Amino acid sequence: MESFVASDGVRLGYCIDDFADPWKPAPILLLLHAAMGSSRRYYAWIPPLSRHYRVVRMDLRGHGSSEIPPADRELTLERLVADVIELMNHIGCARAHIVGNSAGGYLGQQLAMKHSERVRSLMLFGSTPGLKNSQAPSWIPQIRAKGLRAFLAETIAERLPLDEVDPGLVEWFLDEAAKNDPAYIGKFVLLMAGYDWQDELHRIGCPTLVVVPGAEPIGSTANYEPFRRNLRDVEMRVYEGAPHNVCDAFPGRCACDVLDFLTRRFGLGV
Repeated sequence: MESFVASDGVRLGYCIDDFADPWKPAPILLLLHAAMGSSRRYYAWIPPLSRHYRVVRMDLRGHGSSEIPPADRELTLERLVADVIELMNHIGCARAHIVGNSAGGYLGQQLAMKHSERVRSLMLFGSTPGLKNSQAPSWIPQIRAKGLRAFLAETIAERLPLDEVDPGLVEWFLDEAAKNDPAYIGKFVLLMAGYDWQDELHRIGCPTLVVVPGAEPIGSTANYEPFRRNLRDVEMRVYEGAPHNVCDAFPGRCACDVLDFLTRRFGLGV
């Protein structure tokens, strides 16, 4: 992992994987992870993607290797978006293809709406236009009472298809999530649960891929319909029967869909 210091003094972690032909300029593909996650959760995506793109994985503030801000510091959506822009500036990236998983997709959407010049394309996995129309606020007292790992263990069937994934993945998923600070995670989730920007989606002008978990338990699959109604250039794919965390359960399928989308829209490695 590498790191840089954001404009408010918080140190943020990131890593770059680049196995593209060294004599060719490789476009940047920026991966933004879900709440309670980290950049490590994209590990299985890297082999297929990094052969064609310079893949940048960021740890959102308070997650993974990134510093947890002081408890008395206000957390805002604008600050989280600024973190992404400042990382792009730090690595000399004017524009990027952006993949966002769940909360990471919220940041990707905000970038595409408010900083469109920085986003070449947007690929969203399990990411609705905000978390307001969900049961997410009910998670917080459970996390406080049981702890992050125990809460996720009790609700793991809402996140991973237990009959289709290796049991080792389930344990690793829980162990990784448990590395995060419960108090900060509660603050982060409550922030995201305060937003619904479906009426602003028309501001996204870049080519967009939306992957919908077909058995979405966090809210409803109906919460993805605003993309279909309000985006000018959108492709939607449904992973039938899949719970929320498709990026972890089906990494190969997700990476293939990213490559397919980018190849058809831009040409491979462009």
